[in-house]
Amino acid sequence: MTTFKKLWRFLSSMKFAIILLVILAVACSLASLVTQGQDYAWYAQRYSERTAALILALGLDDAFHSVWFIAITAFLCINLLLCNVLRLPGLIRRTKSESDPAKVLDAAGDISVENVRDPESVFKRLGMKPIKVEGREAYFAAKHRAGLWGAWVCHLGILLLILGFGLGQATQKQYAVYGVPGTSKPIGDTEYALTIDDFRVGLREDDTVEQYTADITVRDLSEKGIGSSESASISVNHPATLYGMKFYQNSTGWAATVHITKDGKPLQEEVLCAGEYLLVKDKPELAIYLSAFYPDYVMTPGVGPSTASGALNNPAYLYQVYYQEQVLGMNILMPEEELTIDEYTVTFSDPQNYTLIQIKRDRFTPLALAGGLITLLGLILALYLQPARVWAIRTENGWTIRGQCRKGGALFRERFMKAIQTEEV
Repeated sequence: MTTFKKLWRFLSSMKFAIILLVILAVACSLASLVTQGQDYAWYAQRYSERTAALILALGLDDAFHSVWFIAITAFLCINLLLCNVLRLPGLIRRTKSESDPAKVLDAAGDISVENVRDPESVFKRLGMKPIKVEGREAYFAAKHRAGLWGAWVCHLGILLLILGFGLGQATQKQYAVYGVPGTSKPIGDTEYALTIDDFRVGLREDDTVEQYTADITVRDLSEKGIGSSESASISVNHPATLYGMKFYQNSTGWAATVHITKDGKPLQEEVLCAGEYLLVKDKPELAIYLSAFYPDYVMTPGVGPSTASGALNNPAYLYQVYYQEQVLGMNILMPEEELTIDEYTVTFSDPQNYTLIQIKRDRFTPLALAGGLITLLGLILALYLQPARVWAIRTENGWTIRGQCRKGGALFRERFMKAIQTEEV
């Protein structure tokens, strides 16, 4: 046997598939112990410099996009593909032979009963429709031949499932849009824009949060789709799919309206979410930063500012002022208080919840879904369909009926004998 044939046989073998699955399971288990997506400094601080270097060198910081994960997945796909391709001709021949009376009429079969009076009634009770064999006084019937394809279809489904998941992970894009109701923002580098129509926080009787729900509208800004839009309501664990993208209700926080006046005249008004800043319109080197919002503000000695509850009982705003990127001041501002910076006056009002929407775009989700459905079909074919053949031959002593079943032989024998016994009665 040539080296090429040996390699070909090994790549398509069950042994190679098991080796790949073991390696993949061990590697993924190790990767699950490592926090993903951090940099060298982060790993070095929590482990050691040597361990951090090893994590980055092995790609364990981004396991599902690493070279080794892609290589293992690729070889597993090659193994499944070769296995199916090599088995296909033999499976086709086997399927044809299952319905060929000439292949079995003189065979002993798995079970045989002689001196049967009415063979056609036996076929009927077995749920099989016999055909009369030309040139011989015999009948033949076959059923559930599709069961022979169970393993093959299952392999095909797993192949598509792996391809869909692997390609999806490699090409998946994620975006985030956040804001208060009325906010409209572009979705990353796509040709779509997301508008937050409404956002609701559902509370239980004890005032604890039960659910977050956002009503959203996605508009197509491309030349072909300009003017079209799709809307949906999303909540935690209940995402929606719009324009092929999946939208998740991810998290929430507080926002407030910032009012800036200059010499007593309105200059600027803008909604800021906690963690955002704005540049003063006519003095961009001056920035107002909303660090945090406390709906029920309390100051605890030795701890600092915090909130006693989620209710708007005593709202307070933690702000920072920057001038030319240097901190000018930081303090707590109550709703009725004003912050004066030279000729500018700053106030905060209208606290409200904002929502953060996470968006995932995976073009290969349909492929993975198709793979899952095909795998399920393969399991049904393999586990529930039992390919069986029954034939009856006229002899000097009467009819002899024989049967053969590729899977579930004991159950087939039980049904076969019950059909024979009923016929005798």
